[in-house]
Order: sequence, then structure tokens, then C-alpha cells
Amino acid sequence: MQICIDIFAINIVLYFNCADHYLKLTFHLYLSFFWLITSYSFGYYKVYRYTRVLSLFAMLTKQILVFALGYFAFFGIFNEIEVFKNQFFILMLILSFTSINKFLWFFLLKKYRALGNNLRYTVVVGYDQSAKNIIKLFKSKANLGYKYLGFFSNKDYKNSEFLGNFSTVYDYVNQNEVDEIYVSLTGHSKEQIKNINKFATEKNIILKLIPDTIELYSKNQSIEYYDDALMVLNVRKLPFDFVESLYKKRVFDIVFSLFVCVFVLSWMLPILWVIVKLESKGPLIFKQNREGLNGDNFICYKIRSMRMNEESYNNIHTTKNDLRITKVGAFLRKTSIDELPQFFNVLFGNMSVVGPRPHIESLSIEYQKEVHDYLKRHIVKPGITGLAQVSGYRGEVKKKSDIKNRVRLDIFYIENWSFFLDIKIIIKTVLNVFKGEEKAY
Repeated sequence: MQICIDIFAINIVLYFNCADHYLKLTFHLYLSFFWLITSYSFGYYKVYRYTRVLSLFAMLTKQILVFALGYFAFFGIFNEIEVFKNQFFILMLILSFTSINKFLWFFLLKKYRALGNNLRYTVVVGYDQSAKNIIKLFKSKANLGYKYLGFFSNKDYKNSEFLGNFSTVYDYVNQNEVDEIYVSLTGHSKEQIKNINKFATEKNIILKLIPDTIELYSKNQSIEYYDDALMVLNVRKLPFDFVESLYKKRVFDIVFSLFVCVFVLSWMLPILWVIVKLESKGPLIFKQNREGLNGDNFICYKIRSMRMNEESYNNIHTTKNDLRITKVGAFLRKTSIDELPQFFNVLFGNMSVVGPRPHIESLSIEYQKEVHDYLKRHIVKPGITGLAQVSGYRGEVKKKSDIKNRVRLDIFYIENWSFFLDIKIIIKTVLNVFKGEEKAY
């Protein structure tokens, strides 16, 4: 909402204050996109309930300086130097509107929360001095918007806020509305922290750790300061927990798949239809149920590479020198051309270009019994190619370690995703096609 108001303000100011010469689409689009790119890059809209006013000023200063440079750069890029002098007033209007919007939202939200709205329900695990400090903060700073429910401790306390010992945390959270769990690292083992972290992830609850020393920091934790003095470690979210990562990946999927469908599949499919038909009867496209996002089934498309009377053996993995495969099918599989129709799956939203490969339901059930955390693969869309596939774990599963390593790499991909990792996997996939792969059959 805030970003929409800022973009609207920028364009309104331009419309009413620029000469007619500048009322052209180029200038409006340039400034709108430049604002979006800089605000995303600097995390301009990442303002949390514990964000300090000083941090807000720092964000605003950075955004203003870079946007001002980009604003004046337009006149050099598009050779409009002669009107450069009159633009300072317009820029100041834009920055004034956006700055007012920034602080207005910030203080209105604080007031709204102080009145008991937009609350985050919290519990604290532990009752040492660090835990007591965070509890005191929750009680005294109503404008932060935290509703403190009580604490858990391995010692018994005659206190109305005492909810039970560590083992009762899980039952309490399951039975009550809890948004955030704050855990004191003092007095809790690594195993206990690991278990509660896993529980919070499964329940989509934010977990924050209350440290006792600075040595406890790790790459999976970021520092947050509450009320300038209290330090809390935030257990970092996975890349796909951020909506911008999902949008970025989806836009790339659509653009890349449209390119393949228009410039490759448009002429290749008619040719393949003739070749496949000449060797064996049946349709060009083979359809099969596969498990996708959240374990939901979808129809996965492939170019048929087996004889029709054998295609019913859906529960059997393809093996080397498999008699079900046609001669044309062997070539299609070796070059991975049989997977190309899955770009239609990507456009339909069932798959992504890069991600864990989708399995059929019967094999998925089998693998769940063998591999811990197998179901984590289902938190993202399956892909046409993936990190496991370009790392040598594709095709037939001959031994238990094959599927274990495949799942390990899938989870690594999910936890460490970046746009450039996708690009790297796509490039490696193309190179492997030309180089040839031992398990491509």
C-alpha cells in the first residue's frame, strides 16, 4: 500500500508540475521503475515494529540521495540538458511527499498498535535476566504491538504468567494463537533449540533467540535491537519466505518459458510428432500425474519415449537398456528433449524452470519412509532441472544413497536459492546436454 502511494505521488507531481514536453511516458516510467529498483535494493519498505526512528532516517537519506542522482541522470541520458535547471523544485516536491508518507505510516501504525490493534502474540521460553528484560519491554512499550502471553521455564514459579516447563511449549502453541516465540539461549541445550526451531518452521511461527554473549551469533542469525538496548537474534527466513523472491522467480519462469515455447517448441514439436509416429503408434505427448507444490498432484507433460503398451508401468523406474524405450525415445532421453513440453507446465504455474524434480505419488511415499525431511521438497514448485540433476543425481535410483543425496541437494537449493543460482543451474544443464551424461537414459 505504501509503495503504491509513493508511485502515485511521484506521477501526480510530474503531471501537474512538468511542462508539456515532459508529459511523456518515458519520464514517468523511468522514475517509477527507478524508485521501485532503488527501494527494493535498499530495503526501503522493510520497516518492522521494532525499527527505530534513527534507522528510519538512515533509510530515507539513502533513498533520497540515490533517487535524486537517478532523477537528474535522466536529462543526461535522454539529452534534455537545456531544461535541467528547472527540475530542482519538482524533485523537492516528490521527496517531500514520499518522506511525509514514510513517517506518517510509521507513526500511525505505532498509534494503531498502542490502541491494541495489529498485535503479535508472543511467548517467552526461559526466565533469566535477558528473558525478563524482553518481557519488561513487551509490557511497557504498547506501541510495538506485542501481546505478551506468558513464559515457560524448567523451574516452577508461583506467577500468573508462568505457563509451564519447556516440554509444555508445543502443546500450548498448538492450542493457542502464537505468532512469535522468544527463546533464551541460557539454560537450553542445542538439541532443544534445534527442536523448537523445527517446530516453529513447521507451524509458520517466527522464532527469535535471546542471547547472553556475542559469541553465539552464526550465519543463520541476524541481530535486531529492541528499544535501542535489548539485543535479539532473529533466525533468518528461507529465501522463498520472502514474497519478492517468489515474484522474481515467477517472472523469470514466464519470460524464459515463453522464449522456449515460441522460438524452439513452435517448430520442433511438429517435426518430433512425425518422427515419433513413424516408429510407434500413440500420441506425441505423454501425460503423467506427479506431485508438485505442497504435495498436490498435477499433470506433467513429456514427449513419449516408450511404446504405448508399456507406458502403464508408471511405478517402475527407467533402467539402463530398458526394453520399453524406443530408438527415437533413447535419443530424446539422452538429450533431455523429452522434457521440453514441461515448459507448458511452467506457464500453467505447475512447475518452475529450476527446482526439485517431481516424483509420482507411489515413489514419493516410498522415499518418505527412507529419507528424513523428504517432504521439505514440496515447499517449492518442482523444476524441469535442478541442482541435484546437474550434480550427477538424475535418473535411476539404484541405491538408498542416490535418493538421500538428491534430497540433500534439493533442500540445499531451497535454503540457499538466489536468481544467479538458477542461472548457473540452467547453464550447467545446457552444457551437460552437449557433454552427455551417464545417467541420461
